[in-house]
Amino acid sequence: MSKIKGIYAASMSVFNSNLSLNIEKTVNHAEKIIDMGCHGVAIFGSTGQAQLISISEKISLLNELSKSKYREKYLIGTGLNSLNETINLMKVANSLNFIDFLIMPPAYYKYGDKEVIEFYSRVVEAVPESKIILYNFEKLCGYKFSVECVEELVKKFPKQIVGVKDSSYNLYENLKIDNFSVLPGSESKLLKGLELGCAGIITATCNVTAGLSRQVYDDFIEQKEQTKNEMLCDVRNTFEKFNLISGLHSFMSDENKIYQNVLPPVSILNEKDKLLLIEELNNLNFTLGSLKAA
Repeated sequence: MSKIKGIYAASMSVFNSNLSLNIEKTVNHAEKIIDMGCHGVAIFGSTGQAQLISISEKISLLNELSKSKYREKYLIGTGLNSLNETINLMKVANSLNFIDFLIMPPAYYKYGDKEVIEFYSRVVEAVPESKIILYNFEKLCGYKFSVECVEELVKKFPKQIVGVKDSSYNLYENLKIDNFSVLPGSESKLLKGLELGCAGIITATCNVTAGLSRQVYDDFIEQKEQTKNEMLCDVRNTFEKFNLISGLHSFMSDENKIYQNVLPPVSILNEKDKLLLIEELNNLNFTLGSLKAA
């Protein structure tokens, strides 16, 4: 398998007013941001509110994704704490010819490297036809991968453990494994990461920065002068002043009101914060209109 590399968005999910998953619009959104410059998207990550979506809806979406023109460009997240449910959803995805997964360790419980290795070992042994990107995000699951833990998992399962999304930022400067993808979780780490040998990024805000991120990536690969990295980082830093999921849904809702729909306890920004976000982005000449022109 070719190395997973490039610009990946942690894709947003789109919901109806009754808070059911709008499968058609969620697929369309994923395809749109690939058209805007992403090499691929991660489905059912934290940005996609995966932990709040029912398994039946996830399976329905997987069935539709399997028909997408970009079906080979999707990383399938699970967003499940249960080991057995994680395995079962992966097997459903396998049956639809998806093999690339983004998997975070379970949240809530306290554990260490030994238990994490046990968790992923059981996943791989149950679903050997899988390529797994580890998801390192201590803020969400309470566990932070060590370099040693990742190295041990890769040594044990070199064909299945193929990369890591690093949103805790303790790995991307220190982890050096041949033919292994390290992908920081922020655009502000993209250029530095590439200079250190990272493979790209997987981020929430690539839902709206796909074009900018792709230009920074392509200019690095082609050894051209960087002209968009400062703006890219400024846009990311602006969104980071707010909850990322709330900010993205609020920003996108000006184009389509359906983005106002989020699953409790997630919420969109209050009107004051939304106006502040839009004003700061406008000051950067970053608007919904600029996305369409990209």
